[in-house]
Amino acid sequence: MAEHQVQREHGETKGRFVIRKEGEEAELTYSVTTPTLIIADHTGVPDSFRGTGAGLALVEALVAAARAEGFKVVPLCPFVNATRKKHPEWADVFAA
Repeated sequence: MAEHQVQREHGETKGRFVIRKEGEEAELTYSVTTPTLIIADHTGVPDSFRGTGAGLALVEALVAAARAEGFKVVPLCPFVNATRKKHPEWADVFAA
């Protein structure tokens, strides 16, 4: 799998984690509900990124940010929800 450079764009009410490659973007978007709770609402990965681990890298960046900043994540996005179920060691960052 390729190593990915994940960048974060964070606004007052919305944000995203993004990987850029050759003019395309893979992203995980979120909505800020409170300073301690965000909703992971969408993950989009172009076909050119498939099989590279880009989606997992985006979720890992989300988990790392949640731990570093002390917020919880509501995994509304089906991909984020499915990925978190494969990683029980991330249970501390997801809201029940």
